[in-house]
Amino acid sequence: MNILVVEDDSRISEFVIKGLEEQGHTVTLACSGEIARELIMAAEWDIILMDIMLPGIDGVQLTKLVRYKHNTTPILMLSALGETDDKVLALDAGADDYLVKPFHFKELLSRMNALVRRTKFGHLSPTQVYQCGALVVHVEEHTVQLEEKRLELSPKEYKLLVYLLEHQNKVRSRVQLVNAVWGIDYDHNTNIVDVYISYLRAKIEHTGQKFIHTIKGIGYMLKQPQ
Repeated sequence: MNILVVEDDSRISEFVIKGLEEQGHTVTLACSGEIARELIMAAEWDIILMDIMLPGIDGVQLTKLVRYKHNTTPILMLSALGETDDKVLALDAGADDYLVKPFHFKELLSRMNALVRRTKFGHLSPTQVYQCGALVVHVEEHTVQLEEKRLELSPKEYKLLVYLLEHQNKVRSRVQLVNAVWGIDYDHNTNIVDVYISYLRAKIEHTGQKFIHTIKGIGYMLKQPQ
């Protein structure tokens, strides 16, 4: 794989790069947000390993910039900040996964491989269109329309909506949702799924049409309004 490591701590970057190169990967290091931004826009990467605390542009800001450009390269955030709010902030910015420092190299590899597999062999076709009643998602354009009016969704809201559309009329548990959308081990002490369902409902159900149904004790289901 062609991997970009964005890390300003030389001890961590040397540890990660050495391990990745021993696995046969090609690794490039960016030690600041500005350098990383130039490299991300100038070349294609299989995955980006991103620190949060960077000089200049931090990892969260850089991730937002990358996603704003519709760059879908998997981003695995590496950070010493381990609070739930820190993880939510990074994931909402568009990161695909979050690994707290210090970490075991085997876990890093496992999470990387999972993200790359999901990207390369995922079921989203770039020309695919999802529709549920008056709600339409064009995957290629990365747009969401309701009654022909365009809606603005955050990266995670969009990913959650697409996953629900893929499984219309089927109940999805909170565990399934968090694994599919956030790509992290489910924390039973967090209500991240419920929070984002409420965000999504506020945007797609403001006309009074009910798309997302709560299945008590299980999870959620999206279906066409009657």
